[in-house]
Amino acid sequence: MVKVNKILVSQPRPSSDKSPYFDIEKKYGVEIVFRPFIKVEGLTSKEFRQQKISLPEHTAVIFTAKSAIDHFFRIAEETRFNVPETMKYFCTTEAIALYLQKYTIYRKRKIFFGKSGKLDDLIPQITKHNGEKYLYVVSEVQKNDGESVLEKNKVNYTRAVMYRTVSNDFQEGEAFDYDMLIFFSPTGIKSLQKNFPNFEQGDIKIGCFGVQTAAQTYFGKDVSELSLAECASIVGITTLPTYYDPFYNRQNNKERQETILREMYEQGYIDYTQYRQAVEEELVFTHTPDEGYTQEIMSYYTETVIDDVTQDLMKQK
Repeated sequence: MVKVNKILVSQPRPSSDKSPYFDIEKKYGVEIVFRPFIKVEGLTSKEFRQQKISLPEHTAVIFTAKSAIDHFFRIAEETRFNVPETMKYFCTTEAIALYLQKYTIYRKRKIFFGKSGKLDDLIPQITKHNGEKYLYVVSEVQKNDGESVLEKNKVNYTRAVMYRTVSNDFQEGEAFDYDMLIFFSPTGIKSLQKNFPNFEQGDIKIGCFGVQTAAQTYFGKDVSELSLAECASIVGITTLPTYYDPFYNRQNNKERQETILREMYEQGYIDYTQYRQAVEEELVFTHTPDEGYTQEIMSYYTETVIDDVTQDLMKQK
């Protein structure tokens, strides 16, 4: 058996030093490298200008993600647009609205937010201010459901692409000397194939997971019994397990689930009726955040990774 000395985990480094990953490092004398395989990348000011959008013509901005806020103010600075104090902001959640404090003074008369995370909930407030010209900040994807909602309600808006999700490529000459690779989503596998088209596994150990055990863990069901909404919830966890795990944060998981469902709808995998039914379906998990699990339960995926890695390291000892 080849000795495991260096492990690549395709997730961001844990913010807490109490992560079990660090316990593994100390106990077994291995090196664990945390390296996400996807990242959010902003469009350059040159790319943005190609959309021929005049920021000064807009009096209000619609945000559905914190990344949208970051890139709106970045583009404004790079294009020398001084965002006026009179600018109004409409956010799909309170968390996104509060994030605006990073860039502007939080005033109730100019910042509005919804409760469910759905753009539909913002429509009454948006239409109440029907004299505004809205800028809808989005990522580089095809036409999304949000635009359909705005058009249906005859909102005067401009779609502004300011960022994109891309593969977090390895740099030329960057060492790839790992004995074990841990993947949490198909995106990680695709990134590996993109960066190393001639990759051969050889003696490298690879850890990745299916959804059968996850179905039992989160919903107490066989995977064949999962609804579309439940499947999207589980898929969402894999992107960033601790952040999107419903045992930790139900709202984060819900927002990610809806993003996945929206992308499925946009790409033609489901129709609008299926999309709306899945979004509106109430998810019933095996545990709730208020049962004391927030600090005590690790994500199913993280826990499984740690168990598998530990078992392999114990065998090698």
